[in-house]
Amino acid sequence: MTIETKTASGGFTAKAANYLDERTKIGVVVKEFGRKVFPDHWSFLLGEVALYSFVVILLSGTFLTLFFQAAMTETHWDGPFAPMKGVEMSAAMASTLDISFSVRGGLLIRQIHHWAALLFVASIGLHMLRVFFTGAFRKPRELNWVVGFVLFVLAMAEGFTGYSLPDDVLSGNGLRIIDGIIKSIPVVGTWLSYFFFGGEFPGTDIVGRLYMLHIMVLPAMVILFVALHLTFVVIHKHTQYPGPGRTQQNVVGFPVLPVYAAKAGGFFFIVFGVIVLIAANFTINPIWNYGPYDPSPVSAGTQPDWYIGFADGMLRLIPPGLETEWFGYTWSWNMLIPLGVIGVFLILVAAYPFIEAWVTGDKREHHLLDRPRNAPTRTAIGAAGVTFYGVMWAGASSDLMATHFQQSLEFMIHALQFSLVFGPIIAFIVTKRVCIALQKKDRSIALHGYESARIVRLPGGKFTEVHEPLDEYERWELVSYNDYAPLMLRPDSNGKISVGQKVRAAVSRFFFEDRIVPPTQAEIEKSKHHDN
Repeated sequence: MTIETKTASGGFTAKAANYLDERTKIGVVVKEFGRKVFPDHWSFLLGEVALYSFVVILLSGTFLTLFFQAAMTETHWDGPFAPMKGVEMSAAMASTLDISFSVRGGLLIRQIHHWAALLFVASIGLHMLRVFFTGAFRKPRELNWVVGFVLFVLAMAEGFTGYSLPDDVLSGNGLRIIDGIIKSIPVVGTWLSYFFFGGEFPGTDIVGRLYMLHIMVLPAMVILFVALHLTFVVIHKHTQYPGPGRTQQNVVGFPVLPVYAAKAGGFFFIVFGVIVLIAANFTINPIWNYGPYDPSPVSAGTQPDWYIGFADGMLRLIPPGLETEWFGYTWSWNMLIPLGVIGVFLILVAAYPFIEAWVTGDKREHHLLDRPRNAPTRTAIGAAGVTFYGVMWAGASSDLMATHFQQSLEFMIHALQFSLVFGPIIAFIVTKRVCIALQKKDRSIALHGYESARIVRLPGGKFTEVHEPLDEYERWELVSYNDYAPLMLRPDSNGKISVGQKVRAAVSRFFFEDRIVPPTQAEIEKSKHHDN
């Protein structure tokens, strides 16, 4: 009886699978995706952390949606937290307090949601840094870099809209800053503010509008771009770190089914567990300590979520009083300049793969990653960009830094302004020198081996240190990388060299100057003979 039941069940499953396959061709998709090989290096897990964090956000957000009221209707809270009992507030904040104090497990789920959102943005940022410093954005993955960048921006927007929903003092002040930025745009700023807030700030239904963006529009766009990103990954194959037997064509790792799927499932529960552990032990955004939004109080030491800090910091670091009257409008440069700087910075980040391809003239496909030291100018540019972003981010904490280090706020602002201008330059120079020094060290090791700290005396009385030889794998890692040369100026068919060609050649020289050429096999053999 048992055998017949199993057979019948198996037959039904097979028929159902065949029915779906004939009408959707899902079997072809599963077969192709199941054979996809993933590298096993730990740095590739950063993208998975982002994906799993987003899954946690969807699960916890679905729970919170059942209890949150996205309305600004005034009410008096009558919950169990005594300091807030009877305080007038919006329905949005009242429902958030109810989730925190009255719904069983509500506070834990709310904190899981918030911590997962922070981890989502952070892991995307770290994943993009890994892609940048290893050159994984090169052809044919330029568009996937842009997709990842858009995901990063969407994640920040998703986090900000969620952060603004409780209608407490912190979120209200954040929205007030957004209102000021929008209104600073000449000619159309006031109308844009009215359109966004539904009237004069704070409007009558800004929470409802943000709620619609937070649970519908932005998640749908994130899901769309995540699917697009994964599709590009499948089409282009994974990049991998160089090593013996690894070429541009084949990927060394584990297939999705069954090995990688099992590992990925276990890793998802690890990420989920770590988020729950953090949420259970560390309080985040305790709105009951701040109270409902009121335009009059502004709490000292307030900090936005870290991913928005760079925008807040840039507004603090711009010198005050930069305003002019043109054509009957007030041009608030202390708002417009930060917007322009941030906009140019983000555009350069998004367009960098295309800029580097133009500078290098490299049109080949790349599936092997670079060691950051072997691309010193790119690594230095990345360090400069991270420094620039970090100083802007630090600017959002200028008041807390001033009190912590017992310095005046003016001194701290001036120090950060100096760092914003000269910090990236210093970071670029130092990073490039370090990369070149590491390349020189690699070249010396490839030719002569490792220092053994063992000194011997030669028959002629000379003392020398014995070097340990490298095995083939270690030498391969040190010498097997592409050495690019600056582009050569060549006249066109009319015998002329255009200004664009001159600019491109100059930038190319800047990009590849001071490069260290890896030793050739002949040099290695000659070095071996000399050392012996």
